[in-house]
Amino acid sequence: MISPLVRMLAIALLSLAAATNFANAFEKVSFPSRDAGDLVGWLARPAGAGPFPVVIGLHGCAGLYARSGAVGARESDWSERLTSAGYAVLLVDSFGPRGIQALCNERERSLTPAGRARDAFAAIDWLDKQSFAAKQRIALIGWSNGSSTALRVAGASEAKRLRHVIAFYPGCRVILKRGWQAQTDTAIFQGLADDWTPAAPCEELARSGGARFVGFPGAYHDFDHPSLPLRERKAAYSQRPDGLVTIGSDPKARAEAIDAVMAILKRP
Repeated sequence: MISPLVRMLAIALLSLAAATNFANAFEKVSFPSRDAGDLVGWLARPAGAGPFPVVIGLHGCAGLYARSGAVGARESDWSERLTSAGYAVLLVDSFGPRGIQALCNERERSLTPAGRARDAFAAIDWLDKQSFAAKQRIALIGWSNGSSTALRVAGASEAKRLRHVIAFYPGCRVILKRGWQAQTDTAIFQGLADDWTPAAPCEELARSGGARFVGFPGAYHDFDHPSLPLRERKAAYSQRPDGLVTIGSDPKARAEAIDAVMAILKRP
């Protein structure tokens, strides 16, 4: 009989191999930012001319890339899953064009979620001009720092240009104090054991701001990653006195989140 640990490792290796193979499907694109200069994006889309519904992806505080320089496994896995379901995907690199490698350990950050929100709108501006994009069916998914950005986007009047906003484990304490209200369909997915970006402020934000909150018992930060063993790491912001946070995949929560995201994207 195969042990649960061996089974999980096998699934992780298969997911990593699939993500590595899918990396070749990305096309590098550039488009004007709403600040100075251009942004870089990685585009994946189904075969054919379209138009396709589009999902914009916003990476976390560690940036978009793995140490190898390839698009990270989480974003590659989601992109492959979405393109297989008929969606085009545009992953926006907010860090590289600005010379930023990572911000996870920085308390004074040169780029905030509020600043990154302009990148999301710049991506929509670019998609509006692309023949492959179904302009009325654009959604946004963010992870961690990218999901804090996604909530800033969802609270802006321009959010009506998006059909859905989906935020994976955002930080909610700051915008909770600012009377945030969702301006388009918005869902927050949070691990209830998250000690990096705690669930309680996001649950309260969803309740007061007109969003949906989906909590996953026992799940930590990065629970939807396809192959990240549970571990601790340092971070600039933590709920723990030792300054560490817990990250790692949770197969059950990940499977439930995938099903929930696909259901959201299919809604009119």
